[in-house]
Amino acid sequence: MKAVFVVMFGLALLAAAPLQAQSGKIPHSKDTINATGEGNSVGTRGRPAELAGVSLKVGDKLPSANLVKTDMSVVDIGKNGGKVRILNIVPSLDTTTCDEQTHELAETNEGLDTHVEMVTISMDLPFAQRRYTKSGEFKNVTFLSDYRGQNFGKGTGLLLKQAQLLARAVLVVDKDNVIRHMQVMPDMSFLPDMQAAFKVARGLI
Repeated sequence: MKAVFVVMFGLALLAAAPLQAQSGKIPHSKDTINATGEGNSVGTRGRPAELAGVSLKVGDKLPSANLVKTDMSVVDIGKNGGKVRILNIVPSLDTTTCDEQTHELAETNEGLDTHVEMVTISMDLPFAQRRYTKSGEFKNVTFLSDYRGQNFGKGTGLLLKQAQLLARAVLVVDKDNVIRHMQVMPDMSFLPDMQAAFKVARGLI
């Protein structure tokens, strides 16, 4: 019964985002929650969702976490090779809002992707992420899955406790792996301010 509830709760959260798009363009927001992790929450269309994991803030080091690439190889997100990175974090690529957010990352960065590593992270299985990228529209975006152990979600405090998905967010991480910008959406039916993230990343190159 508990497993069924978790699945239904997750579907309810994600189903709400496409409904936003049916009435027109998905709105953006500059809002963010004050802290991630235990004791904090986000929501979608009035439905609260508790967060789990360690609280992070701007100025903290991005923690180590093994994530799986679309070819099933494993990478540690805590090792950046001296690159500035933008981490685009979404609940599921199958939803309208997450799809729009990821397209914004790839298509509106005005050449920033030649200097900054663009990464999208979700709980989608690597196979699903690979299917998503077959359109060829995301050549400069690396897709990583947190499905194996949820270490990224727990380490950043972005894990939705009941739905077992990631909260909607965008992070900018500098060459020393320090978080320099972090927007976690209080209402996941809104898109983050990707242009603000781009501006911070340009200043770190």
